[in-house]
Amino acid sequence: MSGNKVSKQKSCQHCKNRSASAPHDTSTIHYEKFWLYRHCSSVQQGDRQAQKAGQLFSGLLAMNVVFLGSAFVSSMIFNHVAITLADVWILLSILKVLCLCWIIYYLLGTKRQPHAVLYRDSHAGPMWIRGSVLLFGVFSILLNTFHIGYSAVLIQCKSRVEIVFPSIEILFICTQAFFLWHHSKDCIQVQHNFTRCGLMLTIATNLLLWLLAVTNDTIHMEIESQLREVEQRFAGNETVSCTCPNTTICKVFQKGYILLYPFNTEFCLVCCSVLYVMWKNVGRRISHHHIPHIKHKFKLQGVVFGPLLGAIAVIIGICVFMMYQIQATSSVPDRQVFVMFYSYYVVLLPLMSMGAVAGTIIHALEKKELDTVKNPTRSLDVVLLMGAALGQIGMSYFSIVALVATDPGELLNSLILSYSVLLILQTITQNVFIIDGLHRQPLVAIPEARHTGHAGHHAAASERPEEEETTTSSKQGHTRSSKEEETKEEQIHEACDQRRMSMLELGQEIRRASLSYIHSYSHLSWKRRALREISFFLVLCNIILWVIPTFGAHPVFENGLEKSFYGYSTWFAIVNFGLPLGVFYRMHSVGGLLEVYVTA
Repeated sequence: MSGNKVSKQKSCQHCKNRSASAPHDTSTIHYEKFWLYRHCSSVQQGDRQAQKAGQLFSGLLAMNVVFLGSAFVSSMIFNHVAITLADVWILLSILKVLCLCWIIYYLLGTKRQPHAVLYRDSHAGPMWIRGSVLLFGVFSILLNTFHIGYSAVLIQCKSRVEIVFPSIEILFICTQAFFLWHHSKDCIQVQHNFTRCGLMLTIATNLLLWLLAVTNDTIHMEIESQLREVEQRFAGNETVSCTCPNTTICKVFQKGYILLYPFNTEFCLVCCSVLYVMWKNVGRRISHHHIPHIKHKFKLQGVVFGPLLGAIAVIIGICVFMMYQIQATSSVPDRQVFVMFYSYYVVLLPLMSMGAVAGTIIHALEKKELDTVKNPTRSLDVVLLMGAALGQIGMSYFSIVALVATDPGELLNSLILSYSVLLILQTITQNVFIIDGLHRQPLVAIPEARHTGHAGHHAAASERPEEEETTTSSKQGHTRSSKEEETKEEQIHEACDQRRMSMLELGQEIRRASLSYIHSYSHLSWKRRALREISFFLVLCNIILWVIPTFGAHPVFENGLEKSFYGYSTWFAIVNFGLPLGVFYRMHSVGGLLEVYVTA
């Protein structure tokens, strides 16, 4: 036995020597095919192979679940008789119950094992994305509450499943939001395969919920059927259908459900992104010796023109959105409303494109090194930006083809054509700017902090004698007033003096704050100042471009040009695919731009 061990050790040493001394040109000799080379692998290579095998198995599990759910949803769309919406809800309820069981097991079992979480990814689960999970989760809970109320009002013609399904959805949202808020940074070191399968099952369930939310338009069809029934009643044809009665509570539930409907799709996509980062971090060992992670805080100091221009864009966008909503909800929308809407975009999109190009040029002029450290969160951000941008780019190209083939010379058609081309350019330039900024190493401004600290200390020291003089004078005044008689006139004078002193102190505080703001603004270099201005301007612009389609302004479907060219069903499928991705792209761009802003 000892001889065999010695011979194996010698053979392994011989294998290592051969692999180390092998020439670079391995076109003729492939050492990885030899049995001896494969058995000389280290423990780390074995762990890497086990990790890849676990990721492959869990990925196959998620793929099968997504294909099964997609088959159910597609069958519901193309064959309403065999597969109904209730059947899809039952399948998704089973998946959500399984996900809930795994999350509870993770919280009570896996996480409490010894050495379960030795490392935490500081880049994963930033505050803005966890805040998005909570915000969209709250709106999704309200959405399901309105859905339960709407189904309860129409219980005589609704299925019991339409009340049970939103109830399970509320429990699933609450549990998942709690899980992601507290454990999104975990790098779990035990039960790797089971944790990966649980995470992938939860990702697949969220993807199917997003797919159902995109394709399911039953509430809008019920409203249209209700309008048709009213028209038939005026015509003298009575029909019996499941319509909302003329009560205030039913209208509130219906309107609330329609208004909050987009937030459910956003919640599903955000949860998928966070869960994917957790899946990549399973079994990951982080070495903290290379570059320490610096927590950057969001400060509004050093920016003036970006917030000002962005606020103007937001205010004008809200006015345009309100005017569009008022006119578009009428029976026959005016074409001037579409002209006003697209004119706003034609003016705003070039400004955003020029800002993104200027920011990219400034990044090229900076002498900041690229951050080449492995970061699953940053890799996912890049993939999501590129993937979500396909929705807007795809819809724009479909619009370009339809408009060029019909009549591009007409005013509205030329505006829509310009809007589509500018939207493609703005999306590409903004992606380049964000991705370039995410891959730059953050600048540590230690000298600046010291300089501002010394300046603040000097300012505080210069103000101390004035404070001492005011306190001594107030004490002398108090002793004099105590000796004299307390009359009403002196009390009035004292009250006036106190008010005057408080106003002086308030003026000094405002002057001190403004001086510190001006000092911090002037101390920044012009490159960092320009990057912050551009990033903040793009943040506000993306917020208003997220608000407009989220709350119901969909001129790409309501103008009727592309719909008449492609047909109702084809253009409806294109819009339902591209519009949610476009909304998610704007929201995700806000997070990336905030990251660029705080690291500038």
